[in-house]
Order: sequence, then C-alpha cells, then structure tokens
Amino acid sequence: MRPGPRNLITDVPGLLVGQAEDAALRSGCTVLLGHKPFTAAVHVMGGAPGSRETDLLAPDRLVQEVDALVLSGGSAFGLDACSGVADGLRALGRGFAVGDQRVPIVPGAILFDLLNGGNKDWERNPYGDLGRAALAVAAPDFALGSAGAGYGAATGRWKGGLGSASLVLDSGFTVGALVAVNALGSVTVGETAQFWAAPWEQEAEFGGRGICPDPAPMTDAQPGKRMGEATTIAIVATDAGLTQAQAQRIATAAHDGMARAIVPSHSLLDGDLVFAAATGARPLSDSIRDIFQIGHAAATCLARAIARAVYEAKAMPGDLQPSWSSRFR
Repeated sequence: MRPGPRNLITDVPGLLVGQAEDAALRSGCTVLLGHKPFTAAVHVMGGAPGSRETDLLAPDRLVQEVDALVLSGGSAFGLDACSGVADGLRALGRGFAVGDQRVPIVPGAILFDLLNGGNKDWERNPYGDLGRAALAVAAPDFALGSAGAGYGAATGRWKGGLGSASLVLDSGFTVGALVAVNALGSVTVGETAQFWAAPWEQEAEFGGRGICPDPAPMTDAQPGKRMGEATTIAIVATDAGLTQAQAQRIATAAHDGMARAIVPSHSLLDGDLVFAAATGARPLSDSIRDIFQIGHAAATCLARAIARAVYEAKAMPGDLQPSWSSRFR
C-alpha cells in the first residue's frame, strides 16, 4: 500500500472537498461532494454525538445513496451547514427525485467549538452560509490543519484541526480519510513530539518523529473538557462498489484508527463518529478479502489523518491552546 498522489481523500476518483471558515467566528465547515450520488453509512462510538440524517443511512432504509456529507463546527448550530449544502445542491438540480422535485440528501456531524474564543454572538445562524460557500469551492485539493471544520478545533493538549490521508491498495482500490479532530484525548505521547499514530506514518507526513522511545506511563485520565465539548468526526471513502451494509462495516473498522491515534478515545464525553462513502467505481472481486483489506486501510488512513490534522494546525492570535507546530517545528 502507498499513499495516493495527493495523500488526500480526493485521491478516491469522483470525490471533491470544499471548505469555508470565518476567522471572527473561529469556526468553519467541510463538505465531501461526489460527482454523482454515492453509497454512505455511519457508525457512532462516542457518548456525545451530534448529527443530521444518520438514521436514513441504515441498510434497511429507502434511500441508499447521498449527495454529500458534511463535517462542521458550531455544535448543534453547525448542523445548519447541511441545509446550506442542500440548498446549493438543489439549485444545481441535484437530489433524490420525488415527482418533479429534487431533495438533496446531506447527512452531517458536528463538533463543539463554541468556547474557543471566537465571536459567537450572532443574530442569524452563520453555518448555512458557510455550508453553501464550502460547496461552491469543492475541488480535488484543499487545506489541512486550521481549515474547514477543524478551524477552531482543540484536543486534550494541542490545537486540533482538519486532516486527510489516502492509500492505494495492491488490489487497485483507493481508500481515503477526512477528519476534524476536536478530541478529549491527546494525539501525542505525553508532552513529546511523537504521535500515537507514528507506526502507520507514510513518507514523514507528520514530521517523521518516529515512535516515542519512552511512552508516557498510564495514569488516571482526567477529562479536560466538559460533557459535549469534545469529538472527532470523520469520513472514510473508497472507490469500491459496496452495499450500505458493507460500507457500515468499513465505518466500524475505521474506528480502530481513531483509537490508534487518540488516547483516550471513544469516551462518554466524545461524540466520535465515522461516515463511510463508496463511489462504486470498482467492483469487488472477492468480497471477504476486499472488505477486510479496505477496512484495515480505512483505519490506517484515519489514524494518519488525525495526526496530520494536529501536525498541520497553525498558531493564530487568540489561541487557547498551543499548536504542535509552534512547539516542535
């Protein structure tokens, strides 16, 4: 396995990513858009999730494909970013056909960044406009770190951010991950520069610091955030032809990558959630083998993307946490 040419989720053919931020708000959103509708599923392991339209992603529901997936800051207010994306898609004539109407299907998930120092004293919810703006700039290339849904994110120790990574399997399938990291836990081993995800690093993509030679001793973990303030929300994607049930298995497997990269993860205070997206461009040749390998690759990509999110985060005036780059670069 090797990274794709961009080392981004958009190495999966047919996928684009758009982002929008508001510096005064200190928040933003990220949208994953397909050239055409794609199969999607979701799996939640955190105790405090916030999401929209995830119930329709179950394998027994009528709608089997979505038009876009959204990750956003803003807590419950950020769910309005999905409405902005849906409005933009409807204007483009996209969506589930119901008679002469089109209803865009846009599930999403949010993270809590309301106490990060930004101006949250709005009269009108700004996230709908941010969602539509992100859709309008969807492209193969996009920024990491302090961008999109990760613009105002935080972790247990460092500034959080937006990360992505990809792998091309020997079988020819491409797998990618996109994540906004706002976790209760830490992505580094104690106060060191080493990332927990180091064993899966590719081509020094988050500094090449390697595995910590003297890992921090396990102590009684104490939450650094309050209920509902923490979460890591992610999307893993592939060009494989998957059913919704198979895609849900990939989303489930991808949570292993979160546990490899964030310590602790999946806590009662986190809203950890993973969407899976499958464009269906490449049919499976051996369903058991291919799904096994795609699931492992999804977990590996997600671990790397989480480390890249924090590695790429930039220091900005008014930060409430240090960025990894300000300490170790």
